[in-house]
Amino acid sequence: MKHLILAAALAGATPVVALDVVLVADGVYALVGDLSQRSPENLGNNATFGVIVTSEGVVLIDSGAGWKAAAEIDAVIDTFTDQPVRFVINSGGQDHRWIGNAYWQAQGATVIASEVAVADHKDRGSLQMTGLNALVGAEGLEGTVLSYADITFRDTYTLSPGGVDLEITFAGQAHTPGDSFIWMPSTRVVFGGDIVYIERILGIGEQSHSGTWIEVFEAMAVLTPEIVVPGHGNPVPLAGATADTYDYLVNLRTQMGAYIDDGGDIIGSVNVEQAAFSYLQNYEGLARRNAQQVYSEMEWE
Repeated sequence: MKHLILAAALAGATPVVALDVVLVADGVYALVGDLSQRSPENLGNNATFGVIVTSEGVVLIDSGAGWKAAAEIDAVIDTFTDQPVRFVINSGGQDHRWIGNAYWQAQGATVIASEVAVADHKDRGSLQMTGLNALVGAEGLEGTVLSYADITFRDTYTLSPGGVDLEITFAGQAHTPGDSFIWMPSTRVVFGGDIVYIERILGIGEQSHSGTWIEVFEAMAVLTPEIVVPGHGNPVPLAGATADTYDYLVNLRTQMGAYIDDGGDIIGSVNVEQAAFSYLQNYEGLARRNAQQVYSEMEWE
């Protein structure tokens, strides 16, 4: 994998958004954003996006966190291909996965998402806009309106632009209720969306379920991909994705299960052992919150 571009600036906009462009395979790219929080500088694009260039146009994995955020992604794509974006796949329910949809639809792109993801978008979209307004600011969200997928699917959906086969699979709730992974068999690359976090600790919230997240990761891993493009962080072999995401989830649920069996309560749940994963960015801010959420999940299992 080769890093091509370190940053790109959206002409006419105040923020300069760093999106590191990584060549994953021939015609396949990862746009790697900040590992830190959403901000006016990153326009909410603190995530990794996927780009597949075909003879019939570009397939974009995830639309960005608003109109300007999507336009920034578009400007970066223009630095390595003249092909227009024809399809946008919303891999899940986080804001930067779908709130930029209207921008791409205005350019003529078709947006695809799982039925469960769209239900989540409709359920949490207003709340996500409120959160983005606080973190990114009104100027960063200028032009943004909520818009939903043009094509929805229940379990799987296949498309083949330019003869490039892509298989989208919804296997259950992970970080958000409708997370999907996208498999590109010709290159053995899988785009994991928020099923996979690399270099930074994953977040387990009320919209997540750590138990089914493990099962979804396993369904993705059965494909034995050579490269995993995560929802956060740089592309890695499957072993790297397993170490930073799957092993973390398994460890936390194992530790929490033992803690609950010993009669532990929710107050002390934040202290279960997670130190083996302290190398991950944002560990201090999220590890204890993750533990408490997993306790709430597992208490009545």
